[in-house]
Amino acid sequence: MINLAEPDLIVNADGSVYHLSLRPDQLAETVLIMGDPGRVPEVSVFFDSIECNVSNREFISHTGMYRGKRITALSTGIGTDNIDIVMQELDALANFNLQTRLPNPERKTLTIIRLGTSGAIQPDITINSFGLSTHAMGLDNVIYFYRDYPNIIDKELSAHFARQVNWSPHLTLPYFIKGSEGLVQLFSKGTVPGITVTAPGFYGPQGRGLHLALTDPEMINKLQQFQYGVHRITNFEMETSALYGLGALMGHETITICALVANRATGEYNPSHGPVISALIEMVLDRIITDS
Repeated sequence: MINLAEPDLIVNADGSVYHLSLRPDQLAETVLIMGDPGRVPEVSVFFDSIECNVSNREFISHTGMYRGKRITALSTGIGTDNIDIVMQELDALANFNLQTRLPNPERKTLTIIRLGTSGAIQPDITINSFGLSTHAMGLDNVIYFYRDYPNIIDKELSAHFARQVNWSPHLTLPYFIKGSEGLVQLFSKGTVPGITVTAPGFYGPQGRGLHLALTDPEMINKLQQFQYGVHRITNFEMETSALYGLGALMGHETITICALVANRATGEYNPSHGPVISALIEMVLDRIITDS
């Protein structure tokens, strides 16, 4: 039996979790997450009704109904450290009694879909297409703090990468985690499948040196060349490895779909990508309803 002290699971005076400021009754079992707080109203504008609007720091939540389906749209901020906060508190909302801090007798499985923006790294990928993260390749270390992480890593992909790529010993050794197979199938039509690299930063960790020299200037080339069966690395972002890792450990269904608004290989970037994001949101909402 888990016995959590108050500092381990902090509950606000109104019965909400510490960072998200949500109460269990305000959370839907389908959660759309996005880094940008400004994107939450871009999702909820499609809702037929909004029952709650909660804001704390970078965490904005709108819960409402879309064609009979209850959905929570939630901003996470940037990075795997924020995903650690979000995933732990979502799981606490779904599976703990916040008054006693004891697990509920029956576990709930959440469906958590990340809507992101990302940069492709393969020259044949068209900008403004939608990238489906079949796997995450983690350059971060969040998942290593949880004992059972070896059970959810794709050891075959990880080992093949270590053999095939002359990876710098000064960089974190990447690990690979699968997205939820059912959600990969649901969103496979009309998307570009591939492995998404989750970097612990936007500049050096994604091969942008600006005025600083990089430890491995060939890092992107190495990622572009990696191939294992049908699997190749398609894009960079900053959250998916923690989403997939924690989701797998907790028993939640997770997937990331990104608007690929730039291509690092071709040098293209779409600064006016608002319509692309709107199209991504509509596609995801409609697929959720189709699957219900």
